Amino acid sequence: MTQIITPAFRLVSAALMFGLISLWCAWPAQAFAQSRIKDLVQIEGVRDNQLIGYGIVVGLPGTGDGLRNSPFTKQSLEAMLERMGVNTREQNLQTKNVAAVMVTASLPPFATQGTRLDISVSAFGDAKSLEGGTLLVTPMMGADGQVYAVAQGQLTVGGFTATGNSGTSVSRGVSTNGRIANGALIERELHFDLAGQTELRLALRNPDFTTARRIANAINTNLGVAAASVENPSTVVLSKPIGYPGDMVSLIGRVERLNVTPDQVAKIVVDEASGIVVMGDNVRVSTVAVAQGNLTVSVQETPLVSQPNPLSQGETTVVPRSSVTVEEDKGDLTVIRGGVPLRDLVEGLNSLGVNPRDLIQILQALKASGALQADIEVM
Repeated sequence: MTQIITPAFRLVSAALMFGLISLWCAWPAQAFAQSRIKDLVQIEGVRDNQLIGYGIVVGLPGTGDGLRNSPFTKQSLEAMLERMGVNTREQNLQTKNVAAVMVTASLPPFATQGTRLDISVSAFGDAKSLEGGTLLVTPMMGADGQVYAVAQGQLTVGGFTATGNSGTSVSRGVSTNGRIANGALIERELHFDLAGQTELRLALRNPDFTTARRIANAINTNLGVAAASVENPSTVVLSKPIGYPGDMVSLIGRVERLNVTPDQVAKIVVDEASGIVVMGDNVRVSTVAVAQGNLTVSVQETPLVSQPNPLSQGETTVVPRSSVTVEEDKGDLTVIRGGVPLRDLVEGLNSLGVNPRDLIQILQALKASGALQADIEVM
């Protein structure tokens, strides 16, 4: 059978193929712009809790605290030895193998009794290094004064310090800070009945009215009921629908995977120390003409030496001679069109041939003239 392809069929096929190609090209960009709700919000009540403790590190190779300059270390050492049945009161202790330290950690939400935490250890006195030390049993307390974990173990120190007999020293990193992987054991749990809740507040990491509204709309569309409402640009209230078959944990697991396109304000972040400029996609400018030129002033000193004539009993003198040169680059006007996307704005600024520091000055001048519709944040 011979298939006859008419011009109209070709036209329809070409249009269909063009539509499929356009859809295929546009889909990755849209998917890339979206984020999961779990990446945009934090659930109120589900957070880390800070723990802190005071302890003693022993086994240091002569790099510990000087007991004369650190009386708290001496008192802690004496109290610990007394608990072990050793009386060192009124004794002149001279050891340098002990250091007083502060121990910190973060207690994650829903951590159960018996699990372990990573801890950070920092010198509290005048110890030179914590390398090679061992942390003794240290209770770690929360803000309420209750003990939630107990820490102990061998320290891992990333930095080091080496000193020669002549006083020359070489250091790398910080040798008075260390870590102990899985160094703390949780002894008390923080109870929070998440499954029994009927209402939760979702706190946006970047508050924004549009993003909050989009999150609420995505949740309500997925559930088919008005379960989410916007309280303010920072908070979306999620209520468990009447008749929902699961608990709050299953509801959160369902809605946190929904994709939402976050919105953001137009902002330019500038780090003048390093010359870094970061611009958001919403940055827009009005049509302006920009001219940029550098003024360079060079001062060169070429002193002359004046020698006296023989047998004249004169003195040799130095006669200063300065040469000043002024160079100014030609600054042509460059038109930057208004309302263009970020890519065209960057190309227009790059056409001026400016370095990052000059770019910062240009952006600040655009902001001062009212042509830049964005906030400039200087770090």
